[in-house]
Amino acid sequence: MQSLYSNGFEKIYDNMYQSFIDYKQEYLFYNTILKDHNKDSVLEIGSGTGHLAKYFIDNQCNYQGLDYSQAMIDLAIQNNPKGLFTQGDMRNFKLSTPVKSVIITGRTSSYLLTNQDINNALQSIYTNLEPNGILCFDFIDANRFFKQIKGGTTLTHKASFNNSHYSRDSKLNTNTSNNFMFDWDSKYYKIENNNKKLIASDTSEVRAFTKNEWELLLYLNNYKILAFIDKPAYMFDCYAVVAQKL
Repeated sequence: MQSLYSNGFEKIYDNMYQSFIDYKQEYLFYNTILKDHNKDSVLEIGSGTGHLAKYFIDNQCNYQGLDYSQAMIDLAIQNNPKGLFTQGDMRNFKLSTPVKSVIITGRTSSYLLTNQDINNALQSIYTNLEPNGILCFDFIDANRFFKQIKGGTTLTHKASFNNSHYSRDSKLNTNTSNNFMFDWDSKYYKIENNNKKLIASDTSEVRAFTKNEWELLLYLNNYKILAFIDKPAYMFDCYAVVAQKL
C-alpha cells in the first residue's frame, strides 16, 4: 500500500485516519506498557503522519519515529516540528543510540510478508534495543479475522475531518499464495453533495498471523514473550505482543 502514502495522498490518509483511529487511546495503551516496564525512550516504527507521536512528545517521552514513506515523514514533521522522524526500512535500520523500547503500530507487521522479512526486522530491532529492551507490536489475528473474510467480503468505512467527507470500500479475501495472506482491494472516495468521487485505489497482499507463529519467530530471534493482549481495532481482530530482548 506504499503507493497510497505519497503523491499527495498522504494528506488524505492523514485526514481519514484521524476518524478511524483514536490516537489518545493508542497512546494510553502503549504508554501504559512502557511505564509498566520502566521504559522512557521509544522508537515507533510505522509512525505515519505523527498523530500518535504528538502524545508521546507532548508528554516529554524521549521519542523517535521511523516510517518507510518519505512523504509520511515529511507530513509528520509538519505536524510535530519538535519531533525526531527518520525515513527507513524496519528490516534494516541503525539508530545513533539504542532505545529502551520499540513499538510497531497500526498493524505495520502485516507488511512483513515473508519469514525472512520478519527475521530481518526482529534482528534489526534487536540491534537497536538496549539490553533488556522491550518490543511491543500489534498484529492481525488470522484465527479470528479469516473467519470473517473467507469467501470474500466488502467493508465500507466513512471518515470526516475539517468538513471534508471520505469513504473507503475494502474488498477482502483470503488467498493461498504463502503463509496466512489476504488480498485487500481498496477504493477511496471523496463525498461531495452526496456524490462519490474516486480519488485513489489500491490492491495489496497483506499478512495475518497466529499467536503460535509469533511465539516461535520471537523465540528464534532471542526475545522472551511477556504478554499477549487482545487489542481492539477499527477494522481487524488484533493482538498486541510484548516481548523482551534477551
